[in-house]
Amino acid sequence: MIQKIDHTMFAGHGPIKVLYPGLSLSQTDTGIGSIGRIDHPEFHGNTIIRMHPHANDEIVSYFRSGLSEHKDSEGIVENIDKHKLMFMKAGRSFYHEEKILGTDEPLEGLQIFIRPGKKDLEPKVVFMDLESIHSENKWRLLGSPTNETAFQFSSQTWLFDMKLLANQDATLPPLIKDDLTYLLYVFKGSATINSDIHLQKKESVVVKDEQIKIKVIEDTELVLFVTDEETEIFKGGMYSGNQVKI
Repeated sequence: MIQKIDHTMFAGHGPIKVLYPGLSLSQTDTGIGSIGRIDHPEFHGNTIIRMHPHANDEIVSYFRSGLSEHKDSEGIVENIDKHKLMFMKAGRSFYHEEKILGTDEPLEGLQIFIRPGKKDLEPKVVFMDLESIHSENKWRLLGSPTNETAFQFSSQTWLFDMKLLANQDATLPPLIKDDLTYLLYVFKGSATINSDIHLQKKESVVVKDEQIKIKVIEDTELVLFVTDEETEIFKGGMYSGNQVKI
Protein backbone atom coordinates (compact mmCIF):
# COMPACT_ATOMS: atom_id res chain seq x y z
CA MET A 1 0.00 0.00 0.00
CA ILE A 2 1.29 3.44 -0.98
CA GLN A 3 -0.85 6.50 -0.18
CA LYS A 4 0.18 10.10 -0.83
CA ILE A 5 -0.74 12.80 1.69
CA ASP A 6 -1.12 16.12 -0.12
CA HIS A 7 -0.11 19.42 1.52
CA THR A 8 -3.78 20.46 1.49
CA MET A 9 -4.33 18.02 4.38
CA PHE A 10 -2.66 20.54 6.71
CA ALA A 11 -4.99 22.63 8.88
CA GLY A 12 -4.44 26.06 10.41
CA HIS A 13 -4.10 29.63 9.16
CA GLY A 14 -1.37 30.91 11.52
CA PRO A 15 2.35 30.15 11.71
CA ILE A 16 1.72 26.55 12.83
CA LYS A 17 0.25 24.15 10.27
CA VAL A 18 -1.16 20.90 11.67
CA LEU A 19 -1.28 17.51 9.97
CA TYR A 20 -3.38 14.60 11.23
CA PRO A 21 -1.95 11.89 8.97
CA GLY A 22 -4.63 9.30 9.69
CA LEU A 23 -7.31 11.37 7.96
CA SER A 24 -5.73 10.48 4.63
CA LEU A 25 -6.55 6.80 5.28
CA SER A 26 -9.77 6.72 7.30
CA GLN A 27 -12.41 8.77 9.09
CA THR A 28 -12.09 6.93 12.40
CA ASP A 29 -8.57 7.81 13.58
CA THR A 30 -6.64 11.04 13.08
CA GLY A 31 -3.35 9.23 13.62
CA ILE A 32 -1.56 6.29 12.05
CA GLY A 33 -0.58 3.84 14.76
CA SER A 34 1.61 5.77 17.19
CA ILE A 35 2.04 8.75 14.83
CA GLY A 36 -0.55 11.10 16.28
CA ARG A 37 0.08 14.53 14.82
CA ILE A 38 2.74 16.51 12.94
CA ASP A 39 3.06 20.30 13.29
CA HIS A 40 5.10 22.34 10.79
CA PRO A 41 5.73 25.76 12.40
CA GLU A 42 7.20 28.75 10.54
CA PHE A 43 7.70 31.81 12.78
CA HIS A 44 9.07 35.11 11.47
CA GLY A 45 9.98 37.35 14.38
CA ASN A 46 9.78 36.84 18.12
CA THR A 47 6.83 35.36 19.98
CA ILE A 48 6.03 33.53 23.21
CA ILE A 49 3.83 30.46 23.49
CA ARG A 50 2.85 30.78 27.14
CA MET A 51 3.03 27.99 29.70
CA HIS A 52 0.52 25.31 28.71
CA PRO A 53 -0.14 21.68 29.60
CA HIS A 54 0.46 18.38 27.83
CA ALA A 55 -0.70 14.97 28.97
CA ASN A 56 0.15 11.59 27.48
CA ASP A 57 2.03 13.02 24.51
CA GLU A 58 5.62 12.24 23.51
CA ILE A 59 6.85 15.27 21.57
CA VAL A 60 9.99 15.71 19.47
CA SER A 61 10.99 19.32 18.69
CA TYR A 62 12.90 19.08 15.43
CA PHE A 63 13.92 22.61 14.41
CA ARG A 64 15.94 23.21 11.25
CA SER A 65 16.36 26.98 11.53
CA GLY A 66 15.84 29.63 14.17
CA LEU A 67 16.02 29.39 17.97
CA SER A 68 13.56 28.62 20.75
CA GLU A 69 14.02 28.89 24.50
CA HIS A 70 12.27 26.05 26.33
CA LYS A 71 11.06 26.46 29.93
CA ASP A 72 9.02 23.83 31.78
CA SER A 73 7.33 22.87 35.04
CA GLU A 74 10.37 20.83 36.07
CA GLY A 75 12.50 23.99 36.16
CA ILE A 76 14.44 23.21 33.00
CA VAL A 77 15.47 26.14 30.77
CA GLU A 78 17.29 25.26 27.54
CA ASN A 79 17.73 26.62 24.02
CA ILE A 80 16.82 24.33 21.12
CA ASP A 81 17.78 24.83 17.49
CA LYS A 82 19.18 22.93 14.49
CA HIS A 83 22.12 21.77 16.62
CA LYS A 84 20.03 20.56 19.58
CA LEU A 85 16.75 18.62 19.48
CA MET A 86 14.34 18.05 22.37
CA PHE A 87 12.12 15.14 23.41
CA MET A 88 9.34 15.73 25.95
CA LYS A 89 7.64 12.70 27.46
CA ALA A 90 4.65 14.49 28.93
CA GLY A 91 3.27 11.47 30.77
CA ARG A 92 0.42 12.13 33.17
CA SER A 93 1.01 15.91 33.31
CA PHE A 94 3.59 18.39 32.08
CA TYR A 95 3.73 22.15 31.44
CA HIS A 96 6.09 24.09 29.20
CA GLU A 97 6.61 27.48 27.54
CA GLU A 98 8.42 28.32 24.31
CA LYS A 99 10.02 31.69 23.64
CA ILE A 100 10.66 31.81 19.90
CA LEU A 101 13.55 34.01 18.80
CA GLY A 102 13.00 34.33 15.08
CA THR A 103 14.20 37.85 14.24
CA ASP A 104 17.70 36.97 12.98
CA GLU A 105 16.55 33.72 11.37
CA PRO A 106 12.95 32.46 11.02
CA LEU A 107 12.13 29.42 13.12
CA GLU A 108 11.06 26.45 11.03
CA GLY A 109 10.89 22.79 11.89
CA LEU A 110 8.56 20.06 13.08
CA GLN A 111 6.90 19.27 16.37
CA ILE A 112 6.09 15.58 16.26
CA PHE A 113 3.40 14.17 18.58
CA ILE A 114 3.86 10.45 19.22
CA ARG A 115 1.35 8.35 21.14
CA PRO A 116 2.78 6.68 24.24
CA GLY A 117 2.72 2.95 24.82
CA LYS A 118 0.76 3.39 28.04
CA LYS A 119 -1.22 6.06 29.87
CA ASP A 120 0.20 8.30 32.63
CA LEU A 121 3.91 7.46 32.40
CA GLU A 122 6.50 9.52 34.29
CA PRO A 123 7.28 12.87 32.59
CA LYS A 124 10.80 13.39 31.29
CA VAL A 125 12.73 15.81 29.05
CA VAL A 126 15.74 14.73 26.98
CA PHE A 127 18.01 16.89 24.80
CA MET A 128 20.17 15.66 21.93
CA ASP A 129 23.19 17.52 20.56
CA LEU A 130 23.71 16.69 16.89
CA GLU A 131 27.25 16.08 15.66
CA SER A 132 26.20 17.54 12.30
CA ILE A 133 23.10 19.43 11.24
CA HIS A 134 22.38 17.01 8.39
CA SER A 135 23.02 13.37 7.62
CA GLU A 136 23.80 13.40 3.91
CA ASN A 137 22.64 10.45 1.78
CA LYS A 138 22.30 8.21 4.85
CA TRP A 139 19.37 7.64 7.18
CA ARG A 140 20.10 8.89 10.72
CA LEU A 141 18.20 7.19 13.55
CA LEU A 142 17.01 9.84 16.03
CA GLY A 143 14.48 7.90 18.10
CA SER A 144 13.50 4.28 18.72
CA PRO A 145 11.84 2.02 21.31
CA THR A 146 15.28 0.92 22.61
CA ASN A 147 18.14 2.50 24.52
CA GLU A 148 20.29 2.62 21.38
CA THR A 149 18.95 6.16 20.94
CA ALA A 150 18.78 9.05 23.41
CA PHE A 151 15.18 9.60 22.35
CA GLN A 152 13.44 6.43 23.52
CA PHE A 153 9.75 6.14 22.69
CA SER A 154 7.49 4.11 24.97
CA SER A 155 5.69 2.81 21.87
CA GLN A 156 7.06 0.83 18.92
CA THR A 157 8.11 3.91 16.98
CA TRP A 158 11.23 4.91 15.03
CA LEU A 159 12.27 8.35 13.75
CA PHE A 160 14.89 8.98 11.03
CA ASP A 161 16.08 11.92 8.97
CA MET A 162 18.30 12.39 5.93
CA LYS A 163 19.40 15.09 3.50
CA LEU A 164 19.38 13.42 0.10
CA LEU A 165 21.65 15.36 -2.23
CA ALA A 166 20.72 16.29 -5.78
CA ASN A 167 20.44 13.47 -8.31
CA GLN A 168 20.77 10.77 -5.64
CA ASP A 169 18.35 8.00 -4.73
CA ALA A 170 17.57 5.99 -1.61
CA THR A 171 15.33 3.28 -0.20
CA LEU A 172 13.72 2.80 3.18
CA PRO A 173 16.07 1.72 6.00
CA PRO A 174 15.95 -1.94 7.08
CA LEU A 175 14.45 -2.65 10.50
CA ILE A 176 14.38 -5.75 12.67
CA LYS A 177 10.59 -6.11 12.44
CA ASP A 178 8.24 -6.86 9.58
CA ASP A 179 4.78 -5.43 8.85
CA LEU A 180 5.70 -1.88 9.84
CA THR A 181 4.07 1.28 8.50
CA TYR A 182 6.26 4.07 7.12
CA LEU A 183 5.42 7.76 6.75
CA LEU A 184 7.96 9.60 4.58
CA TYR A 185 7.74 13.41 4.90
CA VAL A 186 9.38 16.02 2.67
CA PHE A 187 10.54 18.82 4.95
CA LYS A 188 12.37 20.73 2.24
CA GLY A 189 12.85 20.18 -1.50
CA SER A 190 11.02 17.60 -3.59
CA ALA A 191 11.16 13.87 -4.29
CA THR A 192 9.76 11.24 -6.62
CA ILE A 193 8.66 7.87 -5.30
CA ASN A 194 8.82 4.88 -7.67
CA SER A 195 8.95 7.21 -10.69
CA ASP A 196 5.26 8.19 -10.50
CA ILE A 197 4.48 9.77 -7.11
CA HIS A 198 5.77 13.32 -6.84
CA LEU A 199 6.15 14.99 -3.45
CA GLN A 200 6.79 18.65 -2.70
CA LYS A 201 7.57 20.34 0.61
CA LYS A 202 4.98 19.44 3.30
CA GLU A 203 3.82 16.38 1.37
CA SER A 204 4.29 12.80 2.44
CA VAL A 205 3.58 9.20 1.56
CA VAL A 206 2.39 6.29 3.69
CA VAL A 207 4.01 2.95 2.81
CA LYS A 208 3.14 -0.54 4.04
CA ASP A 209 4.19 -3.92 2.60
CA GLU A 210 5.88 -2.21 -0.34
CA GLN A 211 9.40 -1.46 -1.50
CA ILE A 212 9.98 2.08 -2.72
CA LYS A 213 12.75 4.03 -4.42
CA ILE A 214 13.21 7.69 -3.53
CA LYS A 215 14.75 9.92 -6.22
CA VAL A 216 15.59 13.63 -6.01
CA ILE A 217 16.87 16.18 -8.50
CA GLU A 218 17.60 18.83 -5.86
CA ASP A 219 18.92 18.69 -2.30
CA THR A 220 15.96 17.41 -0.27
CA GLU A 221 15.46 17.05 3.49
CA LEU A 222 13.42 14.00 4.47
CA VAL A 223 11.94 12.87 7.79
CA LEU A 224 10.82 9.27 8.19
CA PHE A 225 8.37 7.97 10.80
CA VAL A 226 7.93 4.24 11.39
CA THR A 227 5.24 2.64 13.53
CA ASP A 228 4.07 -0.83 14.42
CA GLU A 229 0.29 -0.58 14.23
CA GLU A 230 -0.22 -3.97 15.89
CA THR A 231 1.31 -3.04 19.26
CA GLU A 232 -0.22 -1.33 22.29
CA ILE A 233 -0.57 2.47 22.32
CA PHE A 234 -2.64 5.00 24.25
CA LYS A 235 -4.83 7.04 21.91
CA GLY A 236 -6.13 9.52 24.49
CA GLY A 237 -3.22 11.97 24.56
CA MET A 238 -4.05 15.68 24.72
CA TYR A 239 -2.57 16.41 21.28
CA SER A 240 -1.38 13.06 19.94
CA GLY A 241 -4.65 11.26 20.69
CA ASN A 242 -7.45 10.41 18.30
CA GLN A 243 -9.47 13.57 17.64
CA VAL A 244 -12.39 11.80 15.96
CA LYS A 245 -15.47 11.76 18.17
CA ILE A 246 -17.11 8.38 17.72
